[in-house]
Amino acid sequence: MVISVASGKGGTGKTTVVVSLALSIENSQLIDCDVEEPNVHLFLNPEIKQELKVFSVVPEVDKEKCNLCGYCSTVCAYNALSVIKLDSSGDVLLFPHLCHGCDGCILLCPEKAMKPAHRGIGMIKIGSFEGIEFIEGRLNISEVLAPKVIEEAKAYAKKDKITIIDAPPGTSCPAVTAVKGSDFCILVTEPTPFGLHDLELAYEVTKALNIKAGVIINKSGDDALIEDFCRKNKIPVLLKIPFHRKIAEAYSKGIPLIKAMPEYKEIFQRLYRDIREII
Repeated sequence: MVISVASGKGGTGKTTVVVSLALSIENSQLIDCDVEEPNVHLFLNPEIKQELKVFSVVPEVDKEKCNLCGYCSTVCAYNALSVIKLDSSGDVLLFPHLCHGCDGCILLCPEKAMKPAHRGIGMIKIGSFEGIEFIEGRLNISEVLAPKVIEEAKAYAKKDKITIIDAPPGTSCPAVTAVKGSDFCILVTEPTPFGLHDLELAYEVTKALNIKAGVIINKSGDDALIEDFCRKNKIPVLLKIPFHRKIAEAYSKGIPLIKAMPEYKEIFQRLYRDIREII
């Protein structure tokens, strides 16, 4: 079973939910797919056993074969290639941070003057904490190909485990890549107009991907805005986490919710049972 935890905006409490759920159930595997700013490790402090580099394919030009026809720059949808042709010389310029590794230029070069090379864009860390298998994807600073690192991290998911994915906030390509293929998606929100607006966007993503979803209201107080939306769209409200100072203090110190407030372990176990029933 794969359960992803997503939100339309940052700061709603995804990591709190992910860590609490993973620590509350047995046979769990946690994958931090928020690769641009992974933070699950701050709460688990796992023992890292493996570190693996993530590479993206980039073209390498064979200048003896290249006749500077410019076709590679024409087929590149991301403007990662530019061909400079002078009277008696020229060059092919590659802008590696724009390259999406689609192989189009390599496959379509009329002179077969392009060959694949590899460029490191990120890192996968694999470890464990209290019986939980931990996987973290981390995108290198200045890189933009978050989906490639997310896909690589998800590739280490084990089918015999209950896999919990911490998705990036928002509804762009990284979030969609993280959530795609899940059996269920928990949408974490907060009871504010901004929270409602971004919950609506995130819910539309789960509908487009045909993934069953439920809502957790964090910093719960006056929840009418969120409850009305969930009722109209027949989305189950799975859990409410109160706006409590003790929870915020524990989070600021890197202490998981169920460690600071052990009574929440049973609450998250019940949450898991409810999800299984919905699936």
